[in-house]
Amino acid sequence: MAYDIEQPYGPPVETTLRVVTWNVWARYGPWRDRERAIVATLADAGPDIVVLTEAWEPQDDADGQAARLGAALGLPHQVFRGDSAEPVDDARSGIAVLSRWPLDRVGDQRLGDQEGWDRGRAVHARVTGPRGPLDVFGVGLGWKLGHSRERQQQVRDLGAFVRKAADTATVTLVCGDFNAAPDSDEIRMLTGRAEVTAPGLVFYDAWETAGDGTPGFTWCDDNPWARPVLWPPRRIDYVFSAWPRAGGAGHPVRCELLGVEPADGVVPSDHYGVLADVRY
Repeated sequence: MAYDIEQPYGPPVETTLRVVTWNVWARYGPWRDRERAIVATLADAGPDIVVLTEAWEPQDDADGQAARLGAALGLPHQVFRGDSAEPVDDARSGIAVLSRWPLDRVGDQRLGDQEGWDRGRAVHARVTGPRGPLDVFGVGLGWKLGHSRERQQQVRDLGAFVRKAADTATVTLVCGDFNAAPDSDEIRMLTGRAEVTAPGLVFYDAWETAGDGTPGFTWCDDNPWARPVLWPPRRIDYVFSAWPRAGGAGHPVRCELLGVEPADGVVPSDHYGVLADVRY
């Protein structure tokens, strides 16, 4: 079949899905007030899929944040994976995927040094969507400023996990808190600006592709919860999508920040969230 310069992926898909990723800061600060602000912000956004990092679940597995938010937002299908060795206010902190549509299979993978305390984690969910399956990965990488080398190994492990778990023909979304700026080696590996994590595995950065042209900082001194940490403003939370499938499926067409403004007087989290509409 000859290459069609006008429609290299065939007729473009006109419909979209909406995905949000957000580090919701576990149960730090006035977490009950913040959770109400998170729910209000997400309800206004109307996502189909939400990836939460630093989500929480009680040690007894009851009444976790994924279930609470899913019920409030009309996202009845959820998976949470956390680490009992890292309790936060008597709750496990981890990664959750919430979906409007059923989950066919789920799994998770530790990333990087399995014994290290600044390791990463990825959670996979195969979503049975109305226009075909989706592979969604929620990701949290090590947070320390000086741990670029550790994060590079974590994204290599992530690439191997994506290759193993995802179908190369489906829309594949990789979302979460990567704790690294766009010009870092670990992010460049994902976007094809450095040696990629697995052969042929390259992602669009939704903000770069479809944002408003501003830096899009998700960690920012304008946020009163982030300001005391004294870190530089950076864009460290991402929606990535694998290079388009047939019809350009997976290609970002819109991207914006969430949680910048208070809800009922409360800033929802120390991170701003990222919303993206992608062809689906």
